[in-house]
Amino acid sequence: MTSYRNTLSLIWISIVSFLCFSLLFTAPVYAIGGKLPDLNQPAPAFSLPTSTGSKTIALADLRGKWVVAYFYPKDFTSGCTLEAKRFQQDLDQYEALNTQILGISADSVDSHAEFCESEGLKFPLLADDDGTASRAYGSWIGFLSMRHTFIIDPDGILRERFVKVSPSIHSQQVLTKLRELQQST
Repeated sequence: MTSYRNTLSLIWISIVSFLCFSLLFTAPVYAIGGKLPDLNQPAPAFSLPTSTGSKTIALADLRGKWVVAYFYPKDFTSGCTLEAKRFQQDLDQYEALNTQILGISADSVDSHAEFCESEGLKFPLLADDDGTASRAYGSWIGFLSMRHTFIIDPDGILRERFVKVSPSIHSQQVLTKLRELQQST
């Protein structure tokens, strides 16, 4: 009798373990801001107004370059300012790796222009005022973008995502991963 129960228990444990394991590797990945786009799939398209000379920047226009799209909550806040300054500090290294940095938040083009001027930022900030792009990247909560970063390859394929971001060291983490990705392709 105990042998039968043990066998039954083992069968149930095996079934439950298999189901849990299957869900772990097939379920979509979520962050606080929603479902994150899948890695190794085309990155969600966007075309957004920018604080730079051109009126809009579309992801499709950047084919042939690596793209680091970093979403952040608000211009002129301490964490966002620190993160932007770190990307600016490392901009020459990104450019040497054929990479375009794009900062994306719900702030207006005017706010972005003031922020760029105030902090000496030489890369574009994009105005996602209705959260369309942020939602597509699982980075929208309420009326703000979450602090998430995505690396997109020259063919428009999403290669990496960062959802736990520490503004002071994040740019270096992104550079490390970018180099790793470029060496593996």
